[in-house]
Amino acid sequence: MPAVFTLIGLAVLISLGNWQVRRLAWKEDLIATIDARIASEPISLEAALAEWKKIGDIAYQPVRLTGTFDHSHEFHVNSTDKGDVGWNVYTPLVTGDGHTVLVNRGFVPYEKKDAESRAAGQIEGPVAFVGLARTPLAEKPNYFVPDNDVAGNVFYWRDFATMAKEAGLAGDPGLVPFFVEVREMEVSGGWPRGGVTRVRLPNSHLQYAVTWYGLALTLAGVFAAFAWSRLKRRPDGAEPS
Repeated sequence: MPAVFTLIGLAVLISLGNWQVRRLAWKEDLIATIDARIASEPISLEAALAEWKKIGDIAYQPVRLTGTFDHSHEFHVNSTDKGDVGWNVYTPLVTGDGHTVLVNRGFVPYEKKDAESRAAGQIEGPVAFVGLARTPLAEKPNYFVPDNDVAGNVFYWRDFATMAKEAGLAGDPGLVPFFVEVREMEVSGGWPRGGVTRVRLPNSHLQYAVTWYGLALTLAGVFAAFAWSRLKRRPDGAEPS
């Protein structure tokens, strides 16, 4: 029985180690892809949409945008930036060819949630800038994240569908199906402050793999010691003199 349970335990532990090795390869490939995208030349919105339709993911791809902000529909996502607590400001951008992009214009301090407190930064007329494409979340990240207070315009996670609905864009064929975060833009008054994109991709899969393999090796060692002690016993169960 000890041998049977040991074999089962080894199979489970080694399988978990192998799974982490596969996850490590996937994560390293993902990081390399994102690094290459961020360092690439900006592409047009049309090219970004074509790429999205082709592979369904263009996260962190630099995109050139031109258009006019619709400040009548502004959304505030609770965030931090450089140690400050505040909001990321999301505003629809209407392009000349009929598309609408939900743009994260950047960060404002907590006390500047009200657009009137930063009126100088509410740019009127055409703008041009480069942003990074971001894939929308399908649902709330986890149970611990509070529900969005849509009525109070307080978002705790980037709910693309709700923002589109509140802006009257739900079902609009011209709605771009991903966010774009401003990389850098000159704004009077300094708010919102662009460049809030942070790439945080923890990669601990190698540590996890070593842990599972180490546990498998320890289990094998414990069983080997147990089996050796049993083999040393005499048939009557007494220890040899």
